[in-house]
Amino acid sequence: MPPTPAQARAIFGSATAGAEHYARLLAGPGVVRGLIGPREVPRLWERHLLNSAAIAELIPRPCSLIDLGSGAGLPGIVLALLLPDVQVTLLEPMQRRVTFLAECVHALGLENVEIVRGRAEELAGRISADVVTARAVAPLDRLAVLASGLVRPGGVVLAIKGGSAWQEVAAASPALQRLGMRDVTVVRAGSGKVDPAATVVRLIAGRQDNWGARARQGKERGGGFSRRRGMA
Repeated sequence: MPPTPAQARAIFGSATAGAEHYARLLAGPGVVRGLIGPREVPRLWERHLLNSAAIAELIPRPCSLIDLGSGAGLPGIVLALLLPDVQVTLLEPMQRRVTFLAECVHALGLENVEIVRGRAEELAGRISADVVTARAVAPLDRLAVLASGLVRPGGVVLAIKGGSAWQEVAAASPALQRLGMRDVTVVRAGSGKVDPAATVVRLIAGRQDNWGARARQGKERGGGFSRRRGMA
């Protein structure tokens, strides 16, 4: 159910009109093209827009940000709307999603967004940012490998997860240590502002040695690093 106008303004402020426009794009062309399931339309705000908006409070400003596996633009487009002083790169390998993202960016007049088509393991070391965000991309151990090739040393990785976040952290601990990730915490973002609050695994990048090689090796082993959702 959409929030009341007062609730929307409390979260999005001057970006409220843009958020409402983006919601219409998701519910219309996004559903028609298979980027959003039709059953998600009634809960677009609660499950997707507000969940994405919640992590804005965790992002240092100003900064550069890569939204890894951006899909339909969640959370990347929402964060670009909320944080005009953050340069956002939407990284997405699938052309039909890239096309939709480009249409959204144009329709919303977002001047702080760049769209890059490609896979993180192929672009490791070629593009980088202070912050990497990800939502519904891969289990934490695989996601950390992908993100480590994109985040600058000392930068932040924010992975939006669900109720099993702590279990994922425990399972991924050996991989996180190998990657040099530190200060691994699970935080509740947006508490008191959105209901439910977003559960986010926050990682600080340490060393960045040889991450490109690790990503390529993982791909060659057949494990893959991103969950492919309806490749087309």
